[in-house]
Amino acid sequence: MNRALIPLAAFVSGLVFGLGLAVARMTQPEKVLNFLDVFGSWDPSLGLVMAGALAVAVPGYAWVRRRGSPVLAEALQLPEKDTITLPLLLGAALFGMGWGLAGYCPGPAVAGLGRIAAESLWFVPAMIAGMLASDLFRPRSGR
Repeated sequence: MNRALIPLAAFVSGLVFGLGLAVARMTQPEKVLNFLDVFGSWDPSLGLVMAGALAVAVPGYAWVRRRGSPVLAEALQLPEKDTITLPLLLGAALFGMGWGLAGYCPGPAVAGLGRIAAESLWFVPAMIAGMLASDLFRPRSGR
């Protein structure tokens, strides 16, 4: 494993992710909100973006699992917990409500900072505050 390649791989991955968000117009809240507005001005095109993402991710994960380890890491790090808990459900509900109200989720919001989008300038600080506040509700044991 060549540790010097890790920052380059992270940069390229972030660049591809950001370009994908921009090409899919997910950095524009109105595009996302129109996708979520099934009974109004529904725009199903983001469904194709999600299908494309799955078409790349599913074979990629299968390939890494067959290899036994990632290319630039010693071991594949998967979540250890597989139970559905109340905090998980509440967090997912809050995430979904925030996405539905603002048209942003973390990736597109941060990408929106690059174009100095007004929505990102208020959304990102609120998102960071929410992340910090989540520590107040996280159980202290089992960290």
